[in-house]
Amino acid sequence: MNRTLILLVAVVILGAGAYFLMSEEKQGTVSSVVGADREFSVPREDVYKVFLGDRNGNRTTLTRTSSGWVYNDEYPARPDAVENLLTAVDKIRMRFKPADAAIPNMIDGLATQGIKVEIYGKDNELLKTYYIGGATNDERGTHIILDGAEQPYVAEIPGWEGNLRFRYNLIGDDWRDRTIFRLNPENITSVSVEYPKQQNKSFRIDYNEAPKVEPFYPLTPRIQKPLQPSRVQAYRNNFEKIIASGFNNLNRERDEITQQIPFAIITVDTKNEDTQSLQLFPIFGKPFVDPKTGTTTQPTEVTGYYGLTHANDFMILQNPMVSKILWAYDFFYE
Repeated sequence: MNRTLILLVAVVILGAGAYFLMSEEKQGTVSSVVGADREFSVPREDVYKVFLGDRNGNRTTLTRTSSGWVYNDEYPARPDAVENLLTAVDKIRMRFKPADAAIPNMIDGLATQGIKVEIYGKDNELLKTYYIGGATNDERGTHIILDGAEQPYVAEIPGWEGNLRFRYNLIGDDWRDRTIFRLNPENITSVSVEYPKQQNKSFRIDYNEAPKVEPFYPLTPRIQKPLQPSRVQAYRNNFEKIIASGFNNLNRERDEITQQIPFAIITVDTKNEDTQSLQLFPIFGKPFVDPKTGTTTQPTEVTGYYGLTHANDFMILQNPMVSKILWAYDFFYE
């Protein structure tokens, strides 16, 4: 009788203990030995560096600095791309443990196509390492495994549906900030816009003391109408943020395009003697072939611009963004 009672008490105690551990692990307040291989997140405030690498040789290092995040110790990183990554690093959670039958394929995919993720803290200490794989069939979860673990899982960001991999797998210039001009208007001392094929539209603005607008080419007749100071100031404000839609450095026709006469050359000088410039080359729509006559028509409508920056980057800009700085000489006058 006493033996039976003792066994019953032992079973109750063990059951209560197991329930407590399971409940605590589910709530995220305890990381047990069993659950340690499913703890993937790192608070974003603790993250100072992220390394990403894949089996194709792509290597990315994002580092937090006093002036913002830097890509591969050289270029300002793209803010929205870094934000997407840090959100994943901070909020990633296990969605479910896969069935045993699915594990071999998951392991194989993680080994061959996985992205290695190393997360470092303020003192360059390694905080977490894991591998991000492909998505589940419904695209609502992403395969993941901690470095050194044997059990893969399916991860998610709670409240968000989609493949997490895209937040980690940007390559090369896709991580770079696309901003061409990001200037404090008060620091701009002069702006010149040269239209080689429309010289009478070209101009130069001197913002020292009282702003002056003059023709860029000496032979262009000066406009004798009153200057509109509000337009001169509004134009300078447009250089606070000019952003390209993307880099195009790998374009095979880059050299051929940049050897042509630019549509416009924009040059900005600042108080710290920094000079930034942008050459613009129009992008036209694709030629149209008349099915009846077989004749080819080249569209004259400009759909966007290629831009060559002072840093020798080749970029693509959309019309609404470019129109903010492609003004004409006579627009500043009544």
